[in-house]
This record gives sequence, structure tokens and C-alpha cells, in this order.
Amino acid sequence: MDPDRLDLVDNELDVLAGLVDIERVRVIEAGCGNARLLRQLLQRHPLATAVGLEVDVVQHARNLATPEARLCFIEAGAQAIPLPDAGADLALMLKSLHHVPVALMDTALAELARVVRPGGWLYVSEPIYGGALNEIVRLYNDEGPVRREAQAALDRAVADGTRWQAAAERRFAQPVRYRDFDDFAQRMLYPSFADHHITGELLERVRQAYQPHQTDDGARFVRPMHVRLLQRVN
Repeated sequence: MDPDRLDLVDNELDVLAGLVDIERVRVIEAGCGNARLLRQLLQRHPLATAVGLEVDVVQHARNLATPEARLCFIEAGAQAIPLPDAGADLALMLKSLHHVPVALMDTALAELARVVRPGGWLYVSEPIYGGALNEIVRLYNDEGPVRREAQAALDRAVADGTRWQAAAERRFAQPVRYRDFDDFAQRMLYPSFADHHITGELLERVRQAYQPHQTDDGARFVRPMHVRLLQRVN
């Protein structure tokens, strides 16, 4: 799929809002990272509440250090959610399902079904394997296999039919900008949640692949995304 042929979406919250009524939603995000979208959702919708789950202890500590009304954080993964049954209207996984260990992906989708009420929603947004940015990232972190496993897990969950049914799909592209290679390296090569084993030689290979995209205004890419919306079976 050619990312340049996809509609460009600056804020993924607009995609979510076009699929699900989030005015009074009780939402859980598994693998929330810095919870940027959750915070934006709460700012737009003052009657919504949110819980962010994160397994990265460094990021979790940062989240706790920046509290926000109607948003709480829990150190937990999607495969074992310390929350009651059917307490959420909506669960989110934004670029996070492929980070769940492959052997636990089915368990994670079952857990999310447990905590979402009947008739509620699961919004899963996964990067599409393609595009110029992906060609750089795959030099040190080839996510092709785990992204395929994530889609296969969603396929199994829908085919099983006891918890989730397919409701909608969307594909779009997100703009991504880096000031320079140092900015790229800080954000992409050395995340707190993973060790990509960056050697000096590998760093130079990545730099050479990145550099042709650098302009006076930074380096601009698009990240193609695939959204699958599932509904909790009654």
C-alpha cells in the first residue's frame, strides 16, 4: 500500500470520534505510552473518564508525575488487567498490540473483552508495514513479523465470535516530523521500553538512511495506519 495515497490525518482522535460516541465514554487504553490521545480526549469531552495501562516503568513514572483530572494510570499489561468486568465502554490499543508478546496476544484480547461492557468497543490502531520511515526503522527493529501476528490475533478473535465482532476498518496516514537526526535517534533508537542494541556501525547505517530526508525544516514522513474497530458481543 502506497502511504502517499492515504488520507492524511493530523490527530487520530478525529478518526476515533468518527467511529465511536466518546462524549461520556469510560475508556481504557492498554499500552498508553505518554497518554497523549487520552489527555486530548478528556480535554474535548469533560464527561469522559480514562484509565491508562503501561508496562514501561519509566514511562509509567512520568505519567504519574503529570496527573490529570479523570485520568488514572496503572502499571499493567493488556494480558492481565487489574480492573473489574464490564466497567469500560471503550478499550484502545494505539500502536501497542504488536508490542504484546505473541504468545499473550490472544489472552490480551480476551482480557480486553472482559473489561469492556457488552456492546462496547475495542479500537485497535496498528502501523502498516510500508513507507520511507519504515524502511529506516526496519534496519534496527524489523516489526514485520509481530505486526502480522497482531493482525492474525485480531482475525482469530473475530472468527471465534464469542467475544468480538468486526465493526469497521479505516486506513490513513499520520504526519511525522523530526528536527534532525539527533531528534530521530532520541525518539526512535533509544526508547525507554526497548533496547534495540544500537552499535556504532548500526547507528551509522541508520544515519545514512535517514539523512536524504533531512531538509532545512527537518525530516518529514508519513506513517500509514490501519484501524480495526471491534464490538463486544452481547
